[in-house]
Amino acid sequence: MFGSGERLGPRRGPKLPDDVRDALDLARGERVLTFARDDNTGAQVVATTYRFVVATADTVVMQRDWYDVDAGQWDPDTWTLTVTWVDGRHAGQYTFRGQDTRLPETFHERVQASVVLASPLDLPGPRRSGRVVIRKDLRDGRLFEQTVLGRQTPADDPAVLARIDQLTAQLRDQVGL
Repeated sequence: MFGSGERLGPRRGPKLPDDVRDALDLARGERVLTFARDDNTGAQVVATTYRFVVATADTVVMQRDWYDVDAGQWDPDTWTLTVTWVDGRHAGQYTFRGQDTRLPETFHERVQASVVLASPLDLPGPRRSGRVVIRKDLRDGRLFEQTVLGRQTPADDPAVLARIDQLTAQLRDQVGL
């Protein structure tokens, strides 16, 4: 038999505050996967099946679909997750010092789930970079292409545009778009 204080079933962690959960206004089929409190702002950083959300009591401060994430970097020394966006908006930094959270792993898994196929542009010249990505909207499964250019890559350069068109056509063909 079980001694006093032992539990049956999965271990439960902290509960997302009800006012924050209500502010998320979850869509049909959407659920909270994990969350953690940002040490810098006190806001809850939430990973749902469809979105990355930063929320306080009754207020969504920021929300982006997973396909809007360009990259994330987890620094285990500072317990900090840095998030960059495909549209070049200011990166977000969230610190979860000493918290028992699966947010970094879930973040990685959700971003990867939104990437169907990716290929670098292989542009000539120094500091020219970029990639074309076929992404998936995790809400409805819709596939679409996305071009992410490096800071030093001119979006109006005819050679860049030609390479984007060529690579986009190849990737679309590979996924049947």
